[in-house]
Amino acid sequence: MQRQGSAGSAAIHFRAAGVILLLAHLLLVSWLMLRPLDVVWVTAANLEPLAGIKADLALGPVEATRRIGEGLLLLAPLGVLLPMAGGKLTVSPLASLTRTVAAGALLSLGIELLQTGVPGRVLDVDSLLLNTAGVALAHLAVVPAGRARLRRRHGRTSAAGSSRRQRGAMLRDDASQGATPTIPRVGIAP
Repeated sequence: MQRQGSAGSAAIHFRAAGVILLLAHLLLVSWLMLRPLDVVWVTAANLEPLAGIKADLALGPVEATRRIGEGLLLLAPLGVLLPMAGGKLTVSPLASLTRTVAAGALLSLGIELLQTGVPGRVLDVDSLLLNTAGVALAHLAVVPAGRARLRRRHGRTSAAGSSRRQRGAMLRDDASQGATPTIPRVGIAP
């Protein structure tokens, strides 16, 4: 089925913008997280869940808020950009959230694993947890409301377009379409 009017081109533009913004964000995150750091020594990898967050909380509320906020915000735009790049309006909210969070977790894991080869960077399981939570929170805060708004807007424009198409179809139905094509019977070989 072919899309008609500006609604089809608007969906394509929306999806293309999502892909471009997604690629730009991933390039920025790669640049931020995969640069070598000049440090005198490197701490050990944190493989115990929530140990780094507890250590951040022990530093005081301002420093804890900054460090935890950085972890939450690093990949949070993926919660909006991944569904935007997908370009679908009618999707199960739970399926969309599950796919987006899984993709965010895999990207975060990939970044953490790549950091092990970068001087001055170490694996931190709390970064993985915070990045994934940030993706989930951003998705829940923006995507369901945004999709509902776009569906309402698309419903209004498609209703106007469908009434025009129905009028055109009624005019075409009155005209003769010609003879119905038939297929000759072919015998079955012995």
